[in-house]
Amino acid sequence: MNRPAHDTRSTRVLSHSEPLRHQALAALAQHRIATSGQLHQMLCPLSTRQVMSRVLSKLRTHGFIDWTKLPEPGRSRTKAWYLTPHGAGLTRDLPVLRGRPAYPITSETAASLKTPHTLAVVRSHLAFAADARRLGHEHGPWDWTPEVSHAMGDAERIVADALMYYTAVDGEERRKLRAFIEVDRTTMSSERLAVKLIEYARLFRYEAQPVGRRRPASAGPTWLRWYPVFPRVLFVLTGASRNRLENRISDLQAMVAQHPLVAGLAREVPLGAAVLEDLEEQGPSQAVWIPLAGGKPRPWTDL
Repeated sequence: MNRPAHDTRSTRVLSHSEPLRHQALAALAQHRIATSGQLHQMLCPLSTRQVMSRVLSKLRTHGFIDWTKLPEPGRSRTKAWYLTPHGAGLTRDLPVLRGRPAYPITSETAASLKTPHTLAVVRSHLAFAADARRLGHEHGPWDWTPEVSHAMGDAERIVADALMYYTAVDGEERRKLRAFIEVDRTTMSSERLAVKLIEYARLFRYEAQPVGRRRPASAGPTWLRWYPVFPRVLFVLTGASRNRLENRISDLQAMVAQHPLVAGLAREVPLGAAVLEDLEEQGPSQAVWIPLAGGKPRPWTDL
């Protein structure tokens, strides 16, 4: 699994002058799977789709990438792209991916199993990226790290679907924001989804203890090694009727109200939930986020 992510955005720069084929390889290494349309939106939204299609076709001809068909009915012609072992080997030396453990999907079988959830995570990223472009903020392909893992002792780990870095720009003021992203496609029970909040509450309080030594004065929670402020926790829901998704958000709110550890987390960390289709249609900066601690819908930055 991925190690805890460090804020290494100073090295996570892939120049726009880099060939688009290099950007496409890096994006597939970063995001694991993406459709042609998603890669177009991610890397060259101002160009035609044909530009990205030609790049992907050439990369496949050289054996660097391959594709699997989307499993959804009516979308059998849409391709989801992933790296081959040869392509994964090439991306290990890309500066934008330096310091990140490799976990590419390099077979059609593995890709087909991961595709639905992974593409939903990419959709969430693209909603934030499109909003950032519109607002003049900073959030690109390398500011979204999938499957970030943190240890909580006793061989336990919490794995976020993604860690997002986002810089809101207002004149000369730059506000750096971070968020753990949990994407729910309604494939697990509502209770299991809400239990994720307990895991984040435990991570918020977890302090690692040295083995075989006297307990020293506390250096504070372990998360301070990687984040100056604990990232907010955002749930993005999709895959069911509006009524069912609203019920799942209500269950998340109930966990905040009823569990003492989660209630403590909510007093210190912004927690919110939104429907993916609302993010895509209206934008994350609109009042589409339900605060899990209660209150009216608002932008994610105002939770």
